[in-house]
Amino acid sequence: MREATIILMALALALAAAAPLQAAPPPLRRSRFLANANFAPPPPSFYDCSKKPPSICLQPGSPGATCCKGACVDTEHSFQHCGNCNRTCKYTQTCCQGKCVNTFTDEKNCGGCGVRCRTKCTNGYCDYAA
Repeated sequence: MREATIILMALALALAAAAPLQAAPPPLRRSRFLANANFAPPPPSFYDCSKKPPSICLQPGSPGATCCKGACVDTEHSFQHCGNCNRTCKYTQTCCQGKCVNTFTDEKNCGGCGVRCRTKCTNGYCDYAA
């Protein structure tokens, strides 16, 4: 029994020494979707008012009627252009009708734009008993 164990260990050692070592792991495969994807930058917007007149923002289907930094934006609801160009609302605020408001406490915009409370707005709920 002992001789058989020694012979098997010697055979395993010989096979391990004869096998070639792998230098590097095989390359990772990409999915067919990613392999066929064209990662070119997106085409410029039709509503790009940097090279066209600002009146392009008044066309039907435009995201907004105001030209800010070369793009048509809706200054009534845009977080980055609230009320006019380059006026960003604070982290806890939302742009409602061109004004930065806190929808957790504002009684005229409680929980969302245009939601009015009769008495008090708490945590975005009207008349919420805390």
